[in-house]
Amino acid sequence: MKLSVVATLYQSERYINEFHARASTVARRLVGDEYEIVLINDGSPDDSLNRAIKLTEDDVHVSVVDLSRNFGHHKAMMTGLAHARGERVFLIDSDLEEEPEWLSNFSAQMDQEACDVVYGVQERRKGKWFERWSGQWFYYLLKNLTGFALPQNVVTARLMTKRYVEALLMHREREVFMAGLWHITGFAQSSQGVKKHSMSETTYTFRRKMSILVNSVTSFSNAPLVSIFYIGVSISLFSSFYIAYLIAQRLFWATPLTGWTSVMASIWLLGGMVISFIGVVGIYLAKIFSETKQRPYTIVRHIYGRNQG
Repeated sequence: MKLSVVATLYQSERYINEFHARASTVARRLVGDEYEIVLINDGSPDDSLNRAIKLTEDDVHVSVVDLSRNFGHHKAMMTGLAHARGERVFLIDSDLEEEPEWLSNFSAQMDQEACDVVYGVQERRKGKWFERWSGQWFYYLLKNLTGFALPQNVVTARLMTKRYVEALLMHREREVFMAGLWHITGFAQSSQGVKKHSMSETTYTFRRKMSILVNSVTSFSNAPLVSIFYIGVSISLFSSFYIAYLIAQRLFWATPLTGWTSVMASIWLLGGMVISFIGVVGIYLAKIFSETKQRPYTIVRHIYGRNQG
């Protein structure tokens, strides 16, 4: 098997037939019949699964991995990569915002540069101003909080060698952040500028982006825990100087101490900081709790397709 095309399905019933036709055309042009199309149904609430099963009946190159429920985009992608058998694996979304025809240019660049990964980068981030602005801040905060200089505006679409995919699958954490895993896996990676289409409203809302940011920072960096230590030391030093000032004021100037407002403000400030710091520690403890249980990050209900032995 020379090529595997892997795509996830979630509310994809409008696009799946066209995606299959276009992906099949470009794959056949590159490797003949030595390809497979692996579709991962991530608990899609629409008719995506039935339409995908129909494709397996008409095309022996198609297989469908049906997950028992919705586990999330990133975990579904990892499951799809685990079921890919090709020497090269093309990962892409099935909603046609990313063009299956990119595979040709990605393959040519991989041959020319002898690299292990060719991934797409948007020349200009799609969406309205808020989507673009929140995306820029996401990468800015991620870089400053984790130290990872991840490529900005990357898309899902990427062509990978088998050895890179095998190395990527060695990561077994339950809280999956794909952009971070793509980065830390290493190997020779090259980018290619692409233009991503806007077929529908993004499902990555600001709230979801913030959730991903917290997950990614706490998964790849201990910077929040270290910062708590330094903030605590700074407050202790400031308090020591202030106590010394109050003692000197009382001994040498005998000035009556006033200012209940400042006292209460300090109590509220320090109380809020203590609670927030406990929350940060709690996030890390929750991750440890999740990892120690070793639950599978996805569960496969059934695999459809005649090319499955």
